[in-house]
Amino acid sequence: MCGIVGYFGYRSASDVVIEGLKKLEYRGYDSFGIATVDGEVNVYKCAGRISELSGEICGTGGTVCIGHTRWATHGIPDEINAHPHTDGTGRIAIVHNGIIENYMSLKSMLIKEGCTFKSDTDSEVIAHLIGKYYAGDLLEAVTRATEDLEGAYAFLSVAAGEDRIVAARDKNPLVIGIGDNEIIASSDVTPILEYTRNVYYVNDGDIISIDSKGVSVFNSGMPKAIVTDVIDWEIDSAKKGGFDHYMQKEIYEESDVFYQSFNSDIDPDFISELNSADEICVIACGTSYNAGLLFRYLMEMHCETPVRVEVASECRFFKPRKCSVVIAVTQSGETADTIAALNMAKASGCTTAAVTNVVGSSVTRVVDYSLYTRAGPEISVAATKSYTAQVAVFMSIVRKLCNGNIKEDLSEIHKVIEDALLVDVSEGAEICAGAFDIFYVGRGLYYPVSLEGALKIKEITYIHAEGYAAGELKHGPISLLCEETPIVAVCTMDVSHPVMLSNIKEMKARNAPVIAIGTEGDEDLDDVADVCIYVKRSTPLGEMLAVIVVLQMLAYQSAVILGRDIDKPRNLAKSVTVI
Repeated sequence: MCGIVGYFGYRSASDVVIEGLKKLEYRGYDSFGIATVDGEVNVYKCAGRISELSGEICGTGGTVCIGHTRWATHGIPDEINAHPHTDGTGRIAIVHNGIIENYMSLKSMLIKEGCTFKSDTDSEVIAHLIGKYYAGDLLEAVTRATEDLEGAYAFLSVAAGEDRIVAARDKNPLVIGIGDNEIIASSDVTPILEYTRNVYYVNDGDIISIDSKGVSVFNSGMPKAIVTDVIDWEIDSAKKGGFDHYMQKEIYEESDVFYQSFNSDIDPDFISELNSADEICVIACGTSYNAGLLFRYLMEMHCETPVRVEVASECRFFKPRKCSVVIAVTQSGETADTIAALNMAKASGCTTAAVTNVVGSSVTRVVDYSLYTRAGPEISVAATKSYTAQVAVFMSIVRKLCNGNIKEDLSEIHKVIEDALLVDVSEGAEICAGAFDIFYVGRGLYYPVSLEGALKIKEITYIHAEGYAAGELKHGPISLLCEETPIVAVCTMDVSHPVMLSNIKEMKARNAPVIAIGTEGDEDLDDVADVCIYVKRSTPLGEMLAVIVVLQMLAYQSAVILGRDIDKPRNLAKSVTVI
């Protein structure tokens, strides 16, 4: 969702903040702005992309600056609603990520006291509250303002005449990077890596003062010691590295990502918890939900352990059993719906765990066990390598939990994924790029894989696509099939092969063009499909991983043909931090 960056140090603060905001573009945004402090507070903002205004404001004065990329929740995406917001005097400026739940009552109170609001946002009340309490000490004013706020927030504030930034957090992510004579605050670590690897993950209730003395942390009015973490991501991992798009680069990283994630440490006590659980419940959203569904199939097939998978935003309607182990899956570790569902599970007495890519993220502070994917920074909004990393962690859990029931040799997975990257998907991509609707179908493990394939192509091409269990087509969707409705059918030579061939024939009888993804050497598939895309023969799980990569490349190539903004598709945000 929204991204915030603040800088205090010896460099040109506006340059650092603008470059930092560019590194947060993957979170999604529709407007942006910055505020510099050079005696006075100077605000620059606009609707649209950073590139549209950044040239005009780079190098604008001062060594203190805060900035923001906005993803509209309250108020339309325009310059007025863009951040930073100021109080009535223009002395105070803030940038905010989150939702202020009681903003209407606060706004009414402030209007009665004489405040004039310019925007339709909930965030502007923060600026006016700080302005109301400001008497020459920004830290004191922010402390008093936070006592009035209800909801979720991470914000940065500056004041005219004060060379410092004051930050606050409650339920929304904020990280402070501590370098040599410079400090950078951000929604996540990506803008920080260029300047320092030492970070402090801000906790709920923390109020931070950043000034020439360094970083001071207060919570409940009391000073608090800082314990820093060291980020082990490489700077180059957040760069394109010669690829046309981040998404393409991240797909090509999946062989290494799988290996690192599959072999990452899992606490033996967590495996014991799973062994004794009556039920395992996975909660997630989007791509992470699809990874959870795949875990369910793997567990049912190899361990015969009941697993249910719930959409996190719907979990408030289901009460988890006390003897459940609840696993939250969230790439960013900040997904608001997932964390809300997780808190409900903890309140019910469940053992909790998180599969996430970000050490120190909000979800890791809630759960009993943290399981880290080793994907590194994923810049493209559409998840690719983070999905494969989640699948790898789940495969590792299944192998440990099921005492070797997975008898496949997974040592060649690196080669399997690299071979899949060489598969020619161009003919299938041409068909998909010309469609208005696409159906993805599979059976067994390939049903959740098909769901993810459909999600990926709809995210980055804007083509309507739906994933189905192949046997479900005849229960309604088959009425939509025609010459203009292509089918992407996954039909490897597994146990479902004969019935999948039958399903494909049913689709062909309705004149639907079929793009089949199968196993090399399958002559039967050649006879029934319009286009065949083959992966090399491997183990069943190896072929599944190869199909995942091929589906990602199919979506990517289709989006390239259509000329889409692949890394930053419209209306989407990488980290969804509001409910």
